[in-house]
Amino acid sequence: MSARELLVAAVAAKLAPLPLTVFDAGPVRGGLPHAVVQEPDLSDWSGTGWTGREGRIAVTLADGGERPLRLRALLAQAEEAVGQVGPALGRGWRVASIRLVRSRLVAADRQWRATAEFAVRLYRENA
Repeated sequence: MSARELLVAAVAAKLAPLPLTVFDAGPVRGGLPHAVVQEPDLSDWSGTGWTGREGRIAVTLADGGERPLRLRALLAQAEEAVGQVGPALGRGWRVASIRLVRSRLVAADRQWRATAEFAVRLYRENA
C-alpha cells in the first residue's frame, strides 16, 4: 500500500467508531449521517535517508434535518478522532504531524455538509 492508501485507511479507521457510515469515495447511495474521506493532496517532503509526503486530507460529513445539531457534534468528534491518527500507519510509514487547518458547515441540497481539512506530514526511513 502507498502512503496515500495507508493515510486514507487510518483516517477511516479513526472515524469508524462514530455513529455514521464511513466511505473512502462519494457514495452512490448512502444513508445519513455519513462521512467521506477525501483523497489526500500530497507532495514530496523527503530528505537524506528518509522519504516523506506532506499535504492535506479532508473529511466531509453529511446529514439531514432542519438544523445541523447532530452534524455539529459529529464534526467535533471527527476533528478529534482524525487529530489522533498515527503515529504508525504501516509499511514503515509514520505520521510526523497532523493538525486541523479549517472546518466548515453549510446547507447544501436539502442536507447539511461539514468539511474538516487537515495538514499532514508523513515519513518513512529508507532501508
